[in-house]
Amino acid sequence: MNELQEEIKKAFQDHSLEYWVEEQIWGHRIWDNQTPWLMFLELLGIADYAHSTGKLLDESGKFYPLIFHPQRRMMLRNVLYNNQIMPYLLDKFPDDNRAWKEWQQWMNDNARGIVERDFSYIPKRFGSFDEFTKLVAMLRSATVESESNRRWSSRFLFPFGRECLFEDVRVTAGGTPSREYINFGRTGELLYLMLCRSQSSKSLTPHLAGVVTSKNPWNALVGQLQPGKPDQTDAKGKSFLPYKSHSTFDLLGEDWLHVFDLNLPRFDAYPHITLLGAFHVMLYQLTIAREVAAAKRPIIVCEMVAPQKTLVRELSIRSFQENSQLSELAITAFINRIAASDEWKQALSATDAYPQCKEILNRRVGWPREETNYGGNPDPDALLKNLRQRAMTKHRQHAGNVHRTYGRAVGLISKRGTNKLRYAPNDSLLKALILANVKDRMEFKAFLRLLFDRYGIVLGEREAETVMDDSDFDKKSFQANATRLEQRLSSLGMVKRLSDACAYVLNPYSEASR
Repeated sequence: MNELQEEIKKAFQDHSLEYWVEEQIWGHRIWDNQTPWLMFLELLGIADYAHSTGKLLDESGKFYPLIFHPQRRMMLRNVLYNNQIMPYLLDKFPDDNRAWKEWQQWMNDNARGIVERDFSYIPKRFGSFDEFTKLVAMLRSATVESESNRRWSSRFLFPFGRECLFEDVRVTAGGTPSREYINFGRTGELLYLMLCRSQSSKSLTPHLAGVVTSKNPWNALVGQLQPGKPDQTDAKGKSFLPYKSHSTFDLLGEDWLHVFDLNLPRFDAYPHITLLGAFHVMLYQLTIAREVAAAKRPIIVCEMVAPQKTLVRELSIRSFQENSQLSELAITAFINRIAASDEWKQALSATDAYPQCKEILNRRVGWPREETNYGGNPDPDALLKNLRQRAMTKHRQHAGNVHRTYGRAVGLISKRGTNKLRYAPNDSLLKALILANVKDRMEFKAFLRLLFDRYGIVLGEREAETVMDDSDFDKKSFQANATRLEQRLSSLGMVKRLSDACAYVLNPYSEASR
């Protein structure tokens, strides 16, 4: 048994999950209920701890488990998000001393998830209660995903620096904080592991270190709202990525590195980084699914939205639908391989076939561990059929939705102009792809080819002709699609046409464009 297989065995033993199927294909865990920003914040929490231990993006040859100690920062979060009384106190008590006294009393009575409710450090750091109130309001406006996270303990600040990073928390009725997995579903942990195992990990390390240690006024202001005591939690992690290396990890690392190397001012790189991170997790799932199912390469036919229905739109819809089926095909193929294995066939021929087959499944996928986990006929075929049904049901609840939800979140998948989902990239994603792939400038047709070679994205006639049957391919439709893309990029200031036959895609942040 090689080193990675040993790590897989450890991960399998550590997690009490049933149907250890999709976890062996993509890892534990790939989760659909995470936005690109929340994935990025989850990753930064790990990066912060890893940097403090001198192990940023460095697994030291140990592929499992990933262990880290995230910050909770409950004092900060109570001040920012569990502090509804401030505007009322400001209006009722114009005298600073009275306002501070009433505020501290209210916080001591109402703060949650804190053992020692002592907020006396706050008045010492601010000139007036009015100044403090305005600062809190200003920082609240920097809340990430403010519309989607209503619970105060699951709201997150823009990552100005280390002082702004903390884990998702649920506070129990008794006032005890515990880790929540709704917003930080562990896909950020997988994204971190993908970066660790990319060929760009060493080059990315100083950039990611700069993100978590950023020295700026905003991070300093957030620090003023905290007592300065460490608020580290118990060990978290044990996420599992079942590949030591993969081409999708390298693509992710290269794209992030290219954007970081642009040295964009302040935090301007973050929106592009977050989009690319979620985009590459989606590509990872599609690529691995294709490999497990032994299917053809996933092709992403993109329509640049036209005023009327076009052939490209139909092909884009079909492309989306075919790719959406890949993950289920992978689940089926994985289980079918167990049934086709020599071990399974040998068990079938034994006099005690059912107990032997049940033991094989228990060892291979962790099911059924107890008699109550399976109430069907004591027959190997029925047992395997039941596993397929259970694994598929579980898959459709979360991991099976990643392609659609992440695609929509990053601006690749849309219903614009139609009632069916298809690939129709928006401006934000197009801009991120240009920043990640165009150093200075690139001939327009070469750019289209690069998108196809790296990501399987089809926009122009040359790439379409490469992958499509004659019955599907229409040169004029794809030429018009490429023209609409050029017009879109031109409106963004990212394409310049020098003559009728020569157009260039421009990176506006490159040295040559400054």
